[in-house]
Amino acid sequence: MKDDMRRPETLAAQGLGRIAEPYRDIVPPIHTTTTYERGADGTYPGGRVYSRADNPTYDQAEALIAALEGAAGAMLFASGQAAAAAVFQSLAPGDCALAPRNMYWALRKWLLGFAAPWGLKIDFYDNASIDDLAAKARALRPRLIWVETPANPTWDVTDIAAASSIARSIGGFVAVDSTVATPLLTRPIELGADIVMHSATKSLNGHSDVIAGALAAARDDERWQAMRYIRGSGGAVLGSFEAWLLLRGMRTLHLRVAAACASAQAIADRFEKHSKLSHVLYPGLRGHPNHAVAARQMRGGFGAMMSLRLRDGEEAAKSFTAKLRVFKRATSLGSVESLAEHRASVEGPGTTCPADLVRMSVGVEHVDDLIADIDQALS
Repeated sequence: MKDDMRRPETLAAQGLGRIAEPYRDIVPPIHTTTTYERGADGTYPGGRVYSRADNPTYDQAEALIAALEGAAGAMLFASGQAAAAAVFQSLAPGDCALAPRNMYWALRKWLLGFAAPWGLKIDFYDNASIDDLAAKARALRPRLIWVETPANPTWDVTDIAAASSIARSIGGFVAVDSTVATPLLTRPIELGADIVMHSATKSLNGHSDVIAGALAAARDDERWQAMRYIRGSGGAVLGSFEAWLLLRGMRTLHLRVAAACASAQAIADRFEKHSKLSHVLYPGLRGHPNHAVAARQMRGGFGAMMSLRLRDGEEAAKSFTAKLRVFKRATSLGSVESLAEHRASVEGPGTTCPADLVRMSVGVEHVDDLIADIDQALS
C-alpha cells in the first residue's frame, strides 16, 4: 500500500514505516555528524555538505509531517519561534503582514519588538471576524496573513478557507499556526493555506522534552526556498538527537490527541455552567461563538486547550491555580501531563490576556482525576 493511501494513524504509528539500511533498523538511526566527505573530484557522493543545512536525521520526521499535512515538503527548526520568524523574515522590509489580535504572546512581542523595527509593517485583525480581516486586507494589501487557530489563550477560531481566499484576492499568502489543532484535527493546506507552522515542542512531540519547530508548505516554490535559506544561514537548526526524539513522539500523536480531545470536551461540558466561572473557553462547546467554524474545519475533536475565566476576577484565578494538584503549574501545552497557568502573570506588562483567565492544557491522565482536581480547586 502506498504511503499516500495509508491513514494518518498508521503513518504516525510507524513513523512512515521506513526501514534503515544496511541493518534493517525499525527505529531510524541518529546521525550526529556535522560534515560530509567530498569525493576525489570535489563532488559530494553522499548528497550532503554540512549539517547546518540538512542532517539525515531530519528526513523521516520532516517526511512524516509533510505526509500528515498533505504538504509538498516540511522543515524542522530549532523552535516554533524560529519557524514562525522564518516566515516573516522571508518578506522584504516595507512589506505588510496582518496577524490576529489574540495569538502566541512571544511571537506577538517579536513582531512588535523586532520585525516592525526591522522594517515590516505589522497590523492586527480580530481573530474571528472575517469582515475585519477583509477590510484590513483591502486597505493595507498585506503580503502575509498570519492565522493562529485555535488561538492562544482565548481559543478563538479563524476561518482558514475564508482567510486564504482573501489573501489570494490581494496577491498575498497565508501561513497558519496550527500548533493546537495538529494535522490530525485540521489540515490547513486543504483549506487553501500556503504555509503551516507548528511549535513541535507541543503536541507533535508531546513529552515536554524537546524544543522544536516545523514548517510545511503547499508548494516547493521560491518562497519555500527562501525559508530554507533563512533556516540554514541563520543557524535555526535542530539537533539530531532532538529530531530523533521528535519522530519518536509523533509515533503516538494520534493516541495522545484523541485522548486529550475527549478529556478536554468532557471537562468543558462539566464546568460550562459552573457558578464560579464566567466563561469556559473551548471551541467544542456549542455556546462558543466560533463553534460552527471550528466544527467545519476541525475533524476528530477540538483540541486539548481551554481556558477558564473566574467570575471573581484576578485573585480568584490565581487562587484557583495555586490549589490545583493534578494539573501542574507550568508554561507550555500539548504534552502527556496536564498543565495550568495564570496566563496574564506569565505574559507580564502589556499583555492582552484577561486577568481572570487560567489557561489549561489537558493531558492523557484519567479524566475523572482531572475533573476532581478542578472541582476541589474551585470549591
